[in-house]
Amino acid sequence: MDQEAQSSTPVDNIAQTGSVTARTRRGVIHSITIVGQIEGHMEAPQQTKTTKYEHIIPQITAVEESDEIDGLLVLLNTVGGDVEAGLAIAELIAGMRKPTVSLVLGGGHSIGVPLAVAAKRSFIAPSAAMTIHPVRMSGTVIASPQTYTYFQKIQERIVGFITAHSHVSAKEFTRMMMETAELSADTGTIVSGEEAVACGLIDQVGSLSDALDALHQMIDARRPLCPVCGVRHGG
Repeated sequence: MDQEAQSSTPVDNIAQTGSVTARTRRGVIHSITIVGQIEGHMEAPQQTKTTKYEHIIPQITAVEESDEIDGLLVLLNTVGGDVEAGLAIAELIAGMRKPTVSLVLGGGHSIGVPLAVAAKRSFIAPSAAMTIHPVRMSGTVIASPQTYTYFQKIQERIVGFITAHSHVSAKEFTRMMMETAELSADTGTIVSGEEAVACGLIDQVGSLSDALDALHQMIDARRPLCPVCGVRHGG
């Protein structure tokens, strides 16, 4: 083992990528934290707290392939960010066979919404909120029908993913996205934790312990029955 590999510790992983693997007698859970702005192909300013998708994607792949890790917990407090980077991460989480649970803390805004619903079970803290709005783009925008068609197609991808991985209807989600009375400088809707559950966007209002309990239950359900006593034993 080289010196760089030897120097990597769980503390280093927390500091660099916001991830940690917790091992208990109930199972092994890897936790990924997605905070601040989701950074895509373009680097954000240095003063902006970001989550880099090139850090998250290898972690998700490693969790899915690991024989030691039983489940994934995704902790979210994000303002949104790069649409395609966010969707890429969300698709990876949604495509996992292992148990996955998400928990929205503080905010799961914009492209954070697909990330929240990508897990097999989603939770939101009572004090958290989610902002739902149409696709926005910064930089040079060509005022042509092709540009607006491109925006519409991106929006359809986002709506399609969210409605496929939650219980909200496409009609209701689009209505919230296009609401004109709630945001002072934009169209869209801000939903609280209970409102997100009521409309079918998130599964349950809960805390960290609720999310962990749900994840452990999913892990237990995957374990084979003991041929002797007929009970599912821990890892």
